[in-house]
Amino acid sequence: MTSDFLVSPQDSQRVSVLSEALPYIQRFAGRCIVVKYGGAAMVRADLRDAVFRDLALLACVGVQPVVVHGGGPEINQWLGRLGIEPHFRNGLRVTDAATMEVVEMVLVGKVNKQIVNGLNRVGGRAVGLCGSDGQLVQARTWGEGVNGLVGEVAAVDPSVLSPLLRSGYIPVISSVAPDGEGQAHNINADTVAGELAAALQAEKLVLLTDTPGILRDPTDPQSLIRQLTLSEGRELIHSGVVSGGMIPKTECCIRALAQGVKAAHIVDGRVPHSLLHEVFTDAGIGTMVVGSQGGRRA
Repeated sequence: MTSDFLVSPQDSQRVSVLSEALPYIQRFAGRCIVVKYGGAAMVRADLRDAVFRDLALLACVGVQPVVVHGGGPEINQWLGRLGIEPHFRNGLRVTDAATMEVVEMVLVGKVNKQIVNGLNRVGGRAVGLCGSDGQLVQARTWGEGVNGLVGEVAAVDPSVLSPLLRSGYIPVISSVAPDGEGQAHNINADTVAGELAAALQAEKLVLLTDTPGILRDPTDPQSLIRQLTLSEGRELIHSGVVSGGMIPKTECCIRALAQGVKAAHIVDGRVPHSLLHEVFTDAGIGTMVVGSQGGRRA
């Protein structure tokens, strides 16, 4: 009897996949990847576990993942429990002082620690932070303040993250940050992720969403645009192909790349292990935005 008969097909496939992943592991070892975590991947238990395992695996093989999260549905649930009716203006949550207290409580005190605990449970080493920690993110009030304490990123100082990343920890960052007077602001998590990726000069920015990526026809999932450049992305926004909620995500990718991030990805978080598909395969799974023509899309 030869040893071939002692190896199951499942074991053979597992070993083959690990071997094929080696070039990607070597390529991204020691490199930073910023992941914006949200959508269905935060709501469905099976997808949460898949994302946590993906992030823990990346950290185990030497990649340096940084997680940025929001938590809109959870905020709405708690506002309802407290009898505060949520309001939105221009697609942004109207955040008065009472709402800001709930946002901070939910994002910093609850959602952030749930993600940290989930990552630790699957073998990761996660640490929860918000913009206040180490003056990581400083906010300023967005626009004319018509949405209250809605902020935008004024400055990023990622120095607090460096020793954590070098030691193999996974920073988990909520999108709450203070202004110069110490007043907490609610900032769009995509925006925080993009600015943080730029400050870290990350290899990749990955936005987990509830869409396949950027579509030429929003009603046709088969019209996925697999790769585009900065100029093409701007043109798609100008022409209206990119519209609605995809505009801030695409603009976030464009701004991050313009500041030195190597590549940005809009990925369907409803697909289990979509993060590994995007990082460890040539074809990827979503839309990749690059500075110029080239890259790795088949």
